[in-house]
Amino acid sequence: MKLSVIIPVWNEVGTLKTVLDTVRAVPLEMEIIVVDGNSTDGTRAVLEAEAAKGGIVTIYQSEKNGRGGALREGLAVATGDVVVFQDADLELDPACFPDLLQPIVQGRTDVVFGSRFLGRRPPMTFLQFWGNRAINTVLNLLWSTHLTDVETCYQMFRRSAVEGMQFERSDMSFTLELTMRLIEQGHSIVEVPIDYIPRGRDEGKKLYWADGFIGLWLLLKYRIGRAKRMRETMNEGEA
Repeated sequence: MKLSVIIPVWNEVGTLKTVLDTVRAVPLEMEIIVVDGNSTDGTRAVLEAEAAKGGIVTIYQSEKNGRGGALREGLAVATGDVVVFQDADLELDPACFPDLLQPIVQGRTDVVFGSRFLGRRPPMTFLQFWGNRAINTVLNLLWSTHLTDVETCYQMFRRSAVEGMQFERSDMSFTLELTMRLIEQGHSIVEVPIDYIPRGRDEGKKLYWADGFIGLWLLLKYRIGRAKRMRETMNEGEA
């Protein structure tokens, strides 16, 4: 079972090589896809040097298109049986990939999320912690789910689960859009605990408080849209 690891990159010159080394060290059959969002800090030179070693598929965007846009471009060229996202920082450890993969290998599910909230409380700021809690609570209420970490980076799924899906979001909220589309398709999401070491704004953290409001708006928009589609289907059936 081949794993496609999609890594969106924008101005990560200080961490990219280490991330690639840790991904390569995972004892799984993998293809590594790195999508560079037109970095300006020397990241591209690092990526070109790493790609020259082999084993990396590179995509260089002419303009930055957001984390979601990079992931969508990576998905378009992925060939693995299973896909997982890996950010180009050092907040999460790819060594947990085998643990995330187990529920899929065992046939329990086609979708696994790595949760930072299973087990001990993650070392987050007050706003980050409660912002995540708010997003999870709203999603669970609107979609009748019991997820603990919908905004996790580690979303792993069979590539067949997303074939034919059309996405709209290119920013950070792509994670939420993908989650809702998977739920709407009837996929059961299994969560596996992961360790999390956050980085601060001075270390290149790119998530902003406004992303939380965008996420809440997106949850309401998609839930209303789903209700509308269901009504239209019912009306067509009655006609």
